[in-house]
Amino acid sequence: MAKGNILIIEDNDEINSLLQEILSNAGYQVKAAYSGPEGFLYFGQESYDLILLDLMLPGMPGEQILSKIREKSTVPVIVISAKTDIDGKVNLLGNGADDYITKPFDVREVLARIELQLKKSAGGSSAKGEDEVLIFEDLKFDPSKKTLYAGDTPISLTKHEYNLIGLLIKYPEKIYSKQELFELAWDEYYIGEDKTINVHISNIRKKLFEATGKEYIDTVWGIGVRLKKQ
Repeated sequence: MAKGNILIIEDNDEINSLLQEILSNAGYQVKAAYSGPEGFLYFGQESYDLILLDLMLPGMPGEQILSKIREKSTVPVIVISAKTDIDGKVNLLGNGADDYITKPFDVREVLARIELQLKKSAGGSSAKGEDEVLIFEDLKFDPSKKTLYAGDTPISLTKHEYNLIGLLIKYPEKIYSKQELFELAWDEYYIGEDKTINVHISNIRKKLFEATGKEYIDTVWGIGVRLKKQ
């Protein structure tokens, strides 16, 4: 029995073949696409447990594919790209990518990161194992529906934004450091990339303010962030 069904969207023949080989040998079922439109077509035809996505693709760039995927699914997406700029990585993570691997890569790292994302996906969110609806002021966090509400209106969030607000609502009096938020929401070791956390917190602040007209996230300078009572 296959460990999981993985879609590879990568236009480089050599890299695509290498990924197919290492994943197949590791026990995964693999589907390979070599262009943006082909990859998005395959995504719509069947269910996948994880997607490996290149950015510089013919026909449709990886950033556009990621956006289209996130309109329909929370399937884990790992970007594999030769682009190395931090701002680009942060933007992709903020727009729904679950992880980012830079080319050239070590096959052991690829397998490890895939296993981590599949484990996280199987386990659910940071509030996994709990279906209790959490209330804070006008906000309602419903783990069973994986949805945050402002009153009765759902707020659209990325997976990481959802995990972050879930942590804050679960323990509203706690001040979380950036390291704690990163390691709990991403289930990875913190490597000091403050921009990643800052971008996600900023996005959550903006969405909450647009939905409620209130500033719900309080920054405690030098310590971290927590929810703010109105």
